[in-house]
Amino acid sequence: QVQLVESGGGLVQAGGSLRLSCVASGRAFSTYAMGWFRQAPGKDREFVAATTWSGGSTYYADSVKGRFTISRDNTKNTVYLEMNSLKLEDTAVYYCAAVVSYYRDYIARTLGEYDDWGQGTQVTVSS
Repeated sequence: QVQLVESGGGLVQAGGSLRLSCVASGRAFSTYAMGWFRQAPGKDREFVAATTWSGGSTYYADSVKGRFTISRDNTKNTVYLEMNSLKLEDTAVYYCAAVVSYYRDYIARTLGEYDDWGQGTQVTVSS
């Protein structure tokens, strides 16, 4: 279907920023709605942010609204997650996900809607 590779994770102090990237490859003539999820140790995977294939619409979990921004550059087959004002509770493995979009305004907000997942990238926020 599509292969997704995340990068940009690392160790950052509380209040700092990171920018995650997810590069997609595989289906040259497909368009995808994209999302970001995260999973902390002992916790369920939770929704973070999502966008339509065009990037024209976005949706965020309440826990990150106002701090995180999802965007995409379709010429580079890349989706980004800019994370600002990071908190200790943001520590998790972050995953990008994709689902084929058959109309422009489709946005997927739940885990079960996505078909393809990346390997994840670790984000650790220290005090």
